[in-house]
Amino acid sequence: MLAPAAIADGHGHFTLDEIEVASPLAEEVLVEIRAAGICHTDHASLSWRRPLVMGHEGAGVVREVGAGVTSVKPGDRVVLNWAIPCGSCFQCRRGQAVLCEASRPAHVMHPSAGHAHAAGTTWHGQPIDRSFNIGTLSGLALVRAEAVTPIPEEVPFTSACIVGCGVMTGFGSAVNVAKVEPGSSVVVIGCGGVGLNVIQGARLAGAGRIIAVDLRESSLANARRFGATDTVLAQRDDRELRVVAAEVKRLTEGRGADYAFEATSVSHLAFTPLLLIRDGGMALQVSGINDAVSVEMPWFMWNKTYLTPLYGSCVPARDFPRIFQHYAKRELFLDELVTRTYPLANLTDAMDDMMTGRNAKGVIVF
Repeated sequence: MLAPAAIADGHGHFTLDEIEVASPLAEEVLVEIRAAGICHTDHASLSWRRPLVMGHEGAGVVREVGAGVTSVKPGDRVVLNWAIPCGSCFQCRRGQAVLCEASRPAHVMHPSAGHAHAAGTTWHGQPIDRSFNIGTLSGLALVRAEAVTPIPEEVPFTSACIVGCGVMTGFGSAVNVAKVEPGSSVVVIGCGGVGLNVIQGARLAGAGRIIAVDLRESSLANARRFGATDTVLAQRDDRELRVVAAEVKRLTEGRGADYAFEATSVSHLAFTPLLLIRDGGMALQVSGINDAVSVEMPWFMWNKTYLTPLYGSCVPARDFPRIFQHYAKRELFLDELVTRTYPLANLTDAMDDMMTGRNAKGVIVF
């Protein structure tokens, strides 16, 4: 079967072309993608040293299932996830499926066991890997059965698809990883797709004060709509956010916040949350920065915790239904996160709008 797809060349560019997608083998599912979210990681994937079918946020309809698949059937509406557990490795056995040693979801430079059979997706007659093992910027996605979760009928595909990464990463970082406590104080640096969902997670956890930090007034206005109680406009010349830190302390009785989250993907801000928390507080870098960054050790003083959580410690069977339940009750906003939709032919525009901050989330529709 032929399907349109966005293909990263591994050297910073992409092309739109057709790929050939086979029927699923045992324990695999073929999904007709209806919507795919755009994430900063998609931009990074352009330089992952080999051709890839791009995309790692997606939702659609099951077209075929392979032998042994009982979790979904043809016609089911599903959202895809890239935390694809083997179920038997050390990490899976201890309940950390997002760190599965077989599928290795964060090891994006090489193929893994989380991928459907290699010959199932080809380009110009040769097998091609799917980004994060799912490659959702494609009309058809051939994936492992563990990569799909049913979604309620009332959730639009454009809203469901973003749960697969941006929403889960932000919400899960607040709820699953930090375990934000009721009445606590939270700072979120960066109010894009991930940061807004940290804010939503903190709000749903009962945080008493949620301080949003961004360079753009428009982003801060959006943060208030999603649950921020206070906003701080950062300045570009305040590189380490020292001025912001002083304001955060003013808002938190002089001690700093209980939790601070970095959600900017800006390398020099990776350790900045440490400056915004109290002694004994928790700093989290949730945007996946992996560049070499230096830090002054006194920033860790005293008794501070620093974490770089993966995918909000996602367990799809637990977390996705919980997110959709909050959505159904109008407690968590998904539709409002989608700033614009685009056809695949306009992927360049979607990427540009993401990189310049014009979108909270952009979505490609098929």
